[in-house]
Amino acid sequence: MIDHLSRAVISDPEQNLAIEQKESDNILPDSKITPLRFRKRTLHETKIRTNSTLTENVLSHKLQFDGRIISRNGRDACRELIGFFFTHDQSLTIYEYRQFGKNRTIVLPFIQKKIYSHQCGRRKGKQYRLGDFYVGATLTFLSSDHLSLPESIKENTLLKLRITNIDQIALDSLKTTSMEQKDDIISQETNDRLVFKAIQDLLKEKLHKRGVRILTELGKYFQQLDKEGNGLLDKADFKQALKVFHLEVSEKDFESAWLIMNDNGNGKVDYGEFKRNIIGEMNEYRKSFVRKAFMKLDFNKTGSVPIINIRKCYCAKKHSQVISGHSTEEEIVSWFLETLKVACSKSDEVSYGEFEDYYEGLSIEIVDDEDFVNILRAPWGI
Repeated sequence: MIDHLSRAVISDPEQNLAIEQKESDNILPDSKITPLRFRKRTLHETKIRTNSTLTENVLSHKLQFDGRIISRNGRDACRELIGFFFTHDQSLTIYEYRQFGKNRTIVLPFIQKKIYSHQCGRRKGKQYRLGDFYVGATLTFLSSDHLSLPESIKENTLLKLRITNIDQIALDSLKTTSMEQKDDIISQETNDRLVFKAIQDLLKEKLHKRGVRILTELGKYFQQLDKEGNGLLDKADFKQALKVFHLEVSEKDFESAWLIMNDNGNGKVDYGEFKRNIIGEMNEYRKSFVRKAFMKLDFNKTGSVPIINIRKCYCAKKHSQVISGHSTEEEIVSWFLETLKVACSKSDEVSYGEFEDYYEGLSIEIVDDEDFVNILRAPWGI
């Protein structure tokens, strides 16, 4: 998630344009905040008048969005991306912000400008179009098509990007001139979401007041079942997991969900995707604070944080139990660490995925967005 930027350098020779470097207080990916178009940026914008009006039209008819990589790998999950979708030819391009020192940020090409298609789901094989871009949408790419991607990303067949923020005013404007027609896939996708929502609503009741414990233990359980280490499990594994954690759903609901998720027919599904679909996930507004907290802890950008560093950084002074006098700061810190350790595959460090699991469980128990955000702000100072 990217905010106000100043004087960054773009290494793409075709887009040698200056942008602004981010400040410390991030603007959050939520419709209630300042739209992207009000944040001063000059990426894909130029003050130089071109000889061809086509170039100016191409650059003006674009949609700007922020994104993140869906991954349990901390280094990849915390990469900050900005993308552009060009309506004149339905092409898109994505850049990554990279910090060098305290005062210099450069923007590197991440996904080259080209026309791309969905790589999974109901729209597999269909080109991306304007209607595919909204907050919460997932863009998929074949990792093998992008040789310059980090090795940790190329280990997976698919690269999945989540749109975290979008220029809503530009999107609304572009939609008024768009000639896109509705198709049958829209109704199919709507039905898919209803299948997942019915299961999520059922499980939400079972997860109430014990979301943290179940989701942290479930994440660890999936890792143990994943003998090949590729993040993929079969139908029997998932059924077993739901039974172990008393999260059973009817056979009919499970089979309906499985048919949607196992769209490639290979009998295996990524367990992260399974959790997101069956249990649900926090919205992008909340997720931005989880990522921000982890990035503050993971200052070396290794993707994991030593437990000793978490103990040093976690501040319990503003915890309600401390303020009321029912608990000491040390008791709260110790309780937090013990709960977090349940999710950890290693006793001395916490990975991004494990950190995320903890807060996914906590998010289920908290209705109001600001209440959740305040729980993150106080101990981590973000």
